[in-house]
Amino acid sequence: MSQKISIAVLGASGYTGADLVRLALTHPDIEIAALSANAKAGQSMADVWPHFAHVPLPGLVRADEIDWAGIDAVFGCLPHAASAELLSTLVGPRIIDLSADFRLNSAETYADWYGNPHPAPELLPDAIYGLTEYAADMLPAARIVACPGCYPTAALLALLPLLESGLIGHERITINALSGVSGAGRSLKEANLFTEVAEAVHPYGIGRHRHMPEIEQELSKRANGPVTISFTPHLVPMNRGELETITVELMPGKRAADLRAALGHRYAAAPFVHLLPEGKGPSTRMVRGSNHCVMNVFEDRIPGRAIVIVAIDNLVKGSSGQAIQNMNLMFGLPETAGLLAAPLFP
Repeated sequence: MSQKISIAVLGASGYTGADLVRLALTHPDIEIAALSANAKAGQSMADVWPHFAHVPLPGLVRADEIDWAGIDAVFGCLPHAASAELLSTLVGPRIIDLSADFRLNSAETYADWYGNPHPAPELLPDAIYGLTEYAADMLPAARIVACPGCYPTAALLALLPLLESGLIGHERITINALSGVSGAGRSLKEANLFTEVAEAVHPYGIGRHRHMPEIEQELSKRANGPVTISFTPHLVPMNRGELETITVELMPGKRAADLRAALGHRYAAAPFVHLLPEGKGPSTRMVRGSNHCVMNVFEDRIPGRAIVIVAIDNLVKGSSGQAIQNMNLMFGLPETAGLLAAPLFP
């Protein structure tokens, strides 16, 4: 492109907003024009995030103080409800929303799971569900893109090819998910204090986590029929990373090798989704700090079942990295632009 894409980041004081800024700084076609953080307006990014001390960045302002003239894209890194309420008022910039506000197709389902009426139900028909590997054809024309949640990103990348190929059943899909504590956000909560999370694993949202209807919605679309899941997330004492162990029931005559073949075929040309060599278990250390996703399939000792394991970085492929991946395709850029950094290790 001859001219850089001018972006605004709403909620730059949160983990996803900060990681989006980190990734945008090395993107060859992005110019960061505005950063908002209402509670920290008037401060610099370096005041809030010391790792940006050496980087010249716009100061933090209230969202209503942003001059939207000339801004091409806005990344909404705000909590649900607050995001749609603000974004629904914008005219001009294309919207890439990282909250839950545009992920569910039904305003009624949203109200049931999020506990409040949808702030902008009239916009739901215009929103594209931005699981990049499945939304690529729709992104160039999209005005609003709803980036998937981190747990749905991992689950859907692993399960969609298997359901589309008719290899697994639509029921008795069990997802046990582990996430770093950054997945719980940056706000002060007693449950997220160091002494609460260190040296322990905590299940939460048991039986009714907000990502359940999102996962079932997208699986059901691709399976052409209702799909039900059992989903239990856990916080583990690490900063970032996510791993899901998924147990599925095989269709008659199918084996784990068939699932591996389907995943390998589906993602052969995908730059960020990788099927590991047979027998190698995915680990969060393989993807930390990167936009990559690794997965593999294993035979269960119980006949007729298989185990699918997938790992991503919850803040990158599960959030800000996927948002930039979506933006790239929206604006006709290479899908990998600004996202080719290798994982961090150790």
